[in-house]
Amino acid sequence: MTDVLISAGELAEFLKKEPCVVIDTRNPDAYGAGHLPNAVNVHEIFTYLATSTPEGMAELKTKFADAFGAAGLSGKETAVIYEQSMNSGFGQSCRGYYLLTMLGYPKIKVLHGGYDAWAAAGLPVTKDVPSPVKASFSIVPEAGDILIDARTMLAAVGKPGIALLDVRDIDEWIGESSSPYGKDFCPRKGRIPGAVWLEWYRMMKPTAEGPRFKSKNEILAECATVGITPNTPVYLYCFKGARASNTFLALKNAGVKDVRMYFGSWNEWSRDPSLPIEEGLPTDARITGRAA
Repeated sequence: MTDVLISAGELAEFLKKEPCVVIDTRNPDAYGAGHLPNAVNVHEIFTYLATSTPEGMAELKTKFADAFGAAGLSGKETAVIYEQSMNSGFGQSCRGYYLLTMLGYPKIKVLHGGYDAWAAAGLPVTKDVPSPVKASFSIVPEAGDILIDARTMLAAVGKPGIALLDVRDIDEWIGESSSPYGKDFCPRKGRIPGAVWLEWYRMMKPTAEGPRFKSKNEILAECATVGITPNTPVYLYCFKGARASNTFLALKNAGVKDVRMYFGSWNEWSRDPSLPIEEGLPTDARITGRAA
């Protein structure tokens, strides 16, 4: 798993050799208290809520092409993205990875272990705020295939062969809470019918240095528990596409070929009463039926 994830020590060396734009996805207060040298703060990578109308999806692409261009990404530099740690920011650095991939950006790294790993290694941090030179950021339209809308998700409900993968926390999966922001943040609780569930934390494991992604084979073993193989098309969702981005990175790195994300996720699905949901406890029959 060396292609996207980069350790703090590797990154320190990489920054000396390659042109990079370092992007801090944390909130402005955390950024202000100390960050990697020359890191640009783009917190909206995490906060932005997308809708899957054609206008909403066009706006998502334009907004982030502008934001990444303003941070100095032209296509020549490696985008290096980080959060505080791999489990404290709901996958926000991975959401940056997903957004850049969806826009077709060619070179992306995610700091494995986040800011905590960098600081723990005794590497330099600063409070200086850089003034990036705005770059022209070009969108590659066909890269957007990994972004799917509510209509595509609905068409996949009940379709054998496509795994609808819910990676939310357990209280959301069993319909006790509608979101990480409070039980009743959204009007409906439950899940997309026929979805299988792997809580996003399962892509990672604890280490002495904090959570890190599991190995490729460990991730494939987790996938196998819900009937997902490297050849299964996977449509991911969570609440707003952050935790699912953490899983997106894990599955892509593990060699699952066709992984897409319903970025509007439960925040959008639950607010449209015309879209079907399953409520209450998932039954054993339903789980084993989907995984078979």
